[in-house]
Amino acid sequence: MAKTGTEKKSCGCSKKNYTSIGGQALLEGILMRGPNADCIAVRLPDGSIDTKVTETGGKKRVWKKIPVLRGIIAFIQSLVTGYKALMYSAEKSGEVTSEEEMSKFDKWLSERLGDGVMTAIGVVSLMLGLFLSLLLFKFLPMAAVSGIEMLGVKIESDILKSVIEGVIKLAIFVGYLAAVSLMKDIRVTFMYHGAEHKTISCYEAGEELTPENAARFPREHPRCGTSFLFLMVALGIAVNCFLTWSSVWLRLLSSLLALPVVMGLGYEILKLCGKYDNILTRAVSAPGKWMQKLTTREPNEKQLEVAIAALKAVIPGDGSDRISLK
Repeated sequence: MAKTGTEKKSCGCSKKNYTSIGGQALLEGILMRGPNADCIAVRLPDGSIDTKVTETGGKKRVWKKIPVLRGIIAFIQSLVTGYKALMYSAEKSGEVTSEEEMSKFDKWLSERLGDGVMTAIGVVSLMLGLFLSLLLFKFLPMAAVSGIEMLGVKIESDILKSVIEGVIKLAIFVGYLAAVSLMKDIRVTFMYHGAEHKTISCYEAGEELTPENAARFPREHPRCGTSFLFLMVALGIAVNCFLTWSSVWLRLLSSLLALPVVMGLGYEILKLCGKYDNILTRAVSAPGKWMQKLTTREPNEKQLEVAIAALKAVIPGDGSDRISLK
């Protein structure tokens, strides 16, 4: 097992090297993305672990050297890859409904669409999810601010309107996470999310990858997607201060057009937080790590085993995933 440059055997709080490897919790599994390969590890119904490794080649792309743009492209890629991995894990873990359990309507769809039925359902689900996201985190906060003014409360400053909109958006975000965390299946997924973080932190500390070692590490990580989403909300408040309030629909359109810039800036800030360890980066990472209290749960040994199986499959032998902490 390759070491990251430190032999410290405590809680892993004094990391000297970070890794560029990142992950995503799935249904009864984890996706790990390394510099040269991706791996999906899923706990099968029989108790064994299925691993699917996809070589990515580790090719150097020109866009990876362009700040902001690389964040936009990386975000889109992660959405596509993550969605495919999620569908794969659903199938392997037994979450996909078996033929015996299918309703008449499901069977009719299967007969008409054949093997494409799951793809069609997945696309519809994705579109509905995007629509719900726009409704909850874009349109609703804007409409709420306009509603406050319609009630007779005049807000003179557009900046103050943007701040109020951002606070409402953040409240919806936190409330949404708190609500979905009450669902049994989501709680299990959040446990795998915790397993992903603990395993990566164990690797970064240079300890042997075992469930016992990984269990001692915190379940929060500064490069988590939850932190990225929080940064997008915070940056959105700043960017939206420059957008018009003359019309909710015009503001919504301009906000959507500005979204790629917010994504790119959020990516760059998160990247800096993963590369530098100082008071400023810790302060920037803190709110996102607090949010991870909602999106992660303490994993069990079997979930840590899945995370370790996924991570080991993507660790490059040449150490190309190492990022020296500054």
